[in-house]
Amino acid sequence: MKILKIIGALVLVLLLIPVIYLGAMRFADGPSDIVAGGPFKTGELTPAPDDWTFLKGRAEIEFQSLDPAVSRVVWLGVLDSRLYVISGYMNTFTGKIWKHWPRQLEADDRVILRIDGKLYEQRMERLMSHPNLLGLMEIYKEKYGAGLASPDQLNQALENGDFWLYEVVDR
Repeated sequence: MKILKIIGALVLVLLLIPVIYLGAMRFADGPSDIVAGGPFKTGELTPAPDDWTFLKGRAEIEFQSLDPAVSRVVWLGVLDSRLYVISGYMNTFTGKIWKHWPRQLEADDRVILRIDGKLYEQRMERLMSHPNLLGLMEIYKEKYGAGLASPDQLNQALENGDFWLYEVVDR
């Protein structure tokens, strides 16, 4: 009986550790890898550039939504000096559980990007089409090894909401 109590206590502790960690992250200054964090507390407010090309080759950036004030790390793509963010797996079981931020941006698309200690007040505008979707997806394929479909399949997947495409634009 004593062994069962010890095992029960260990299981309880093992279950509580991630819950406490996730709760504490809501007060952190930004995200930690795939774990969402709290609002940004550090960084210098900076006017947004007209050209995001300096981010080419970068894998990820941090952004914070305003309502709710939660930060996260996202993959990025730069095409023709414009900055894009894609949220994949939107129609999958995992995506529906894990991907809350795109649906939250429907109510308030204002965000703050934090890049190299600089804060950029922007918006993430959802796009339902893109004139060079294949070119943009080629960038993601090169960076992340994702499969590449035909232009018709990509456009259909975007229209169906299988992935959501955002352009980072001025407020």
